Amino acid sequence: MDRLSPQDASFLYTETRNSPMHIGGVSIFTGPSPTGHELYDAVQRKLALVPRYRQRVLFSPLSIGPPVWSDDVHFDLGYHLRRTALPSPGGEEELAVLTGRVMSQQLDRSKPLWEMWAVEGLSEGRWALLSKVHHSMVDGVSSTDLMTVLLDAAPHPPAAPLPAVWKPAPEPGPARLLLDSAAALASGAIPRAGLRQAIHEPLATAARAIEIANAAIPMLRTLSPGEVTSLNGPVGPHRRWQKASVPLADVQAVRTGLGGTVNDVVLAAVTGGFRALLGSRGELLQGQSLRALVPVSIRPPSARGVYDNQVSAVFAQLPVGTDDVLTRLEDLRHQMDDLKRRKGALAGKMLTGLAGFAPPMLLALAGRLSARLPQRSINTAATNVPGPQAPLYLAGRQMLESAPYVPIAGQIRVTVGIFSYNGTLSFGITGDAETAPDIDVLSRGIGHEIQLLVKLAKGRGLPRARKPEGAT
Repeated sequence: MDRLSPQDASFLYTETRNSPMHIGGVSIFTGPSPTGHELYDAVQRKLALVPRYRQRVLFSPLSIGPPVWSDDVHFDLGYHLRRTALPSPGGEEELAVLTGRVMSQQLDRSKPLWEMWAVEGLSEGRWALLSKVHHSMVDGVSSTDLMTVLLDAAPHPPAAPLPAVWKPAPEPGPARLLLDSAAALASGAIPRAGLRQAIHEPLATAARAIEIANAAIPMLRTLSPGEVTSLNGPVGPHRRWQKASVPLADVQAVRTGLGGTVNDVVLAAVTGGFRALLGSRGELLQGQSLRALVPVSIRPPSARGVYDNQVSAVFAQLPVGTDDVLTRLEDLRHQMDDLKRRKGALAGKMLTGLAGFAPPMLLALAGRLSARLPQRSINTAATNVPGPQAPLYLAGRQMLESAPYVPIAGQIRVTVGIFSYNGTLSFGITGDAETAPDIDVLSRGIGHEIQLLVKLAKGRGLPRARKPEGAT
């Protein structure tokens, strides 16, 4: 059977009513909006290229084995494609409110874990597509691959042939799931690869262990408590969502003029946003920093098009309490350079991979507990996914921009996702509706930080540094 990896399964185990674990995005298109039949036909013709979209998750009895993917014998595409409308003319704020409401709802686990919402009524004749996909199905990088499958590189490409009638495989019953999991455990099919490698390749394993230990040193900081701010604490079931968009050329100008990478500039922008947010709350302190989890793709080029999670994580200290904008950027650049030298993402992969040694029933228990235990080791998460830099189309309509949705979980109340497309860098900000209703301040702060960096990069000079309102 096609079993979920320990990392993929963990996104199901850690999910609670207050922490739904789907990712997604909000894409805006030129009009007119497609009819229900047009949208249905466009997706129907591509489903054979993404077989996971017609599969649902089955759990092994007693959790003695990992969950498995199984064809949904009652699959109904119409259930997953939904339509709604904003009072015309709908603006950015109305779309953001709708996005927060749609993303607050958990996906139905008895069906394939995805939805698409076509939203009519946007101003200037535009329409939007809201997508929801459970994180157990796909990570950010391979979801970009899914986007290129569902979207076209030309407005009027040759029509794809109608797919053959789909015949789902029979669904295994509880007895078969139980027997198969027991047999897999007995035969070693459920992960013991690390142990086998250690036995057969002791020298290579020892060298790798030294490398991982060196890389893991910075990660040990995450065991200590982070800054105590209102960014951490219990979350409710409702979400707010905001976006900020900047020209990718501005980010490139900063990278060229001031050094570093695009990701360094992006993290600097996020730092400026959180600096503004904490300042508006009266919580900003001199020298303060926030610990951010930064997912990193470790997917090799040969694995593009494989729809599972191949991500690791590094941890960055966002220097929100540093007054000078250039110093903030240089701080982040040095951190990221040091993590690359230490191969920090490799350490993250090793730590997440350790879950493969745990019996699935213990992994499930650990996942449920981790979602409930208080933790202040991480203040936020920021994930940056590069997208295509050429126009894409759906049913002949051009996609103008696309901003991501990243879930919040545990004790983290605000997260930021970043996606670049066709010359625009979009930041999607998710916040807990009850405790982070002011994420629009963060959104504006991101844009302001980019403006400051662009002025500096182009030699226009900066206004005298001043502390945000509420800073102490």
